[in-house]
Amino acid sequence: MLYQIISLVLDVAVGLVCGVCLLRLYMQQQRIPMSARAGNPIGPFIFALTDWVVLPLRRILPKLSALDLASLVAALLLQLAQFLVLWLLQGAAHSLALVGVLAVFGLLRVALSGLTGLVMIYALLSWVQARSPVSDLLDRLVAPLLSPIRRHMPLMGGVDLSPLALLLLLQVLTMLTGGLQSMALMAAA
Repeated sequence: MLYQIISLVLDVAVGLVCGVCLLRLYMQQQRIPMSARAGNPIGPFIFALTDWVVLPLRRILPKLSALDLASLVAALLLQLAQFLVLWLLQGAAHSLALVGVLAVFGLLRVALSGLTGLVMIYALLSWVQARSPVSDLLDRLVAPLLSPIRRHMPLMGGVDLSPLALLLLLQVLTMLTGGLQSMALMAAA
C-alpha cells in the first residue's frame, strides 16, 4: 500500500511539472508570449514551476529553431526520475531498461493527457462565449490542432464538432500508446 501511495504522489507531482514543461515547450513553439503583460496570465506560473529544471539544462542544450530542447529534456528527465524511484522501491526486480521505456511512454501519456485537458477546457469555454485572456490563450494553443480537422469537417447545424473529433483522436492515440507500451515492455522484459 505504501508503494501505491508513493506512486500516486509521484505521478501527480511529476505529471504536473512534466506537463508544464511540455506546455512551455509547446507555447514557445507556437510563439506565444510568456509574460502577463503580453496577455498570458499563466506565463509567470509556468516559469515559476519549471525554471528550476529548464534553465540549468538550457546552459548545456541549444535551442533548435522553435524547439526548446531544454524543456523537452527536462520533462523526460522528470519521467526518468519518477520511474527510477519506483523501480528502486520495487527492489530493482526488473531490468533497468524498463525504466527508460516507461519514461518515454510516460512522457507521451502526459502529453496526450495535457492536450486532452486543453481541448476539453477550450470546448467548455466555447459554449459560454467567455472572452478572457485565458480563453484567448487556449484558442492559440488549440486552434493549430483543430484547423486540419475543421478543413475536412463542416459545421453541423452551426455547431463546431471539431473539438469532439480531436478528443476522439487523442483517445485513440492514448489507446495505441498503451498498446505500444505493453508490447515494448514485453520485448524489454
